[in-house]
Amino acid sequence: MDKQMTATDVVGQLENGMTLGIGGWGPRRKPMALVREILRSDLKDLTLVAYGGADVGMLCAAGKVKKLVFAFVSLDFIPLEPFFRQARQAGSIEVSELDEGMMLLGLRAAAWGLPFIPTGVGLGTDIVKVNADLKLVDSPYDDKEWVAVPALKLDASLIHVDRADARGVCQIAGPDHYMDDMFARAADKTYVSCDELVDSAFFNDPAQARQVHWERAATAGVVHLPGGAHPSSCNPLYGFDVAHFKEYAGFARDAAGFAGYLDKYLGASESDYQTAVGGLDAIRQLPLPVY
Repeated sequence: MDKQMTATDVVGQLENGMTLGIGGWGPRRKPMALVREILRSDLKDLTLVAYGGADVGMLCAAGKVKKLVFAFVSLDFIPLEPFFRQARQAGSIEVSELDEGMMLLGLRAAAWGLPFIPTGVGLGTDIVKVNADLKLVDSPYDDKEWVAVPALKLDASLIHVDRADARGVCQIAGPDHYMDDMFARAADKTYVSCDELVDSAFFNDPAQARQVHWERAATAGVVHLPGGAHPSSCNPLYGFDVAHFKEYAGFARDAAGFAGYLDKYLGASESDYQTAVGGLDAIRQLPLPVY
């Protein structure tokens, strides 16, 4: 089965008003090339579910987002993503802010086909007060009360991986796959961009197969996009682009705003974008962050 697609094909499968999950974590392994293709499209009124970074900030700045379900939106060394900050302060998006673990439980409930998962997280805090979707439930086994985290069912998910084959087998070789397996299983359709497209025999090696975190049946489409996570990282292939993120954040303070960033970098295609940032070789030479 050949599930290869182009980025344009993927965006053509998406519709206004969809609930869209975006994998990765802050400035790490975000499907940014697919996000850029959405920026070139007419898609709008999206509900995003993400451990957010520039993916969320850019889509908010472009007016693509109706609602955001998030645990954080950060670039790490820039603690609060600048264009998300502007949208949040302006009240231009609806929000549901969850604890990181709560969001995982919501994705897991959707992946497992459950309406909710109970948790003690959030009890005694204002998170229940400010999120109308969160309800309290009584335990059938004792007199305890729990927070019922509702399933975060996704119409589609976008994920970037190190390697994939045409069948939709996906490999994440970095030290953390974050919650991408839950994003893949919680969605009706999951579209994956990959840095390297490999022959299926590659996964006959058990050492490579152990880095596969969800079933290929969950993958609806595969897009070969080397460097497609930039300016976020794809560990161990390349780190996140600190200089680019600093310039990007600067546009939030500049009169040109996000339109200025798009004019300089977006282009009509991913090839145009990569040329503007110095090319694929430059992306692959970005050092991994050291903590």
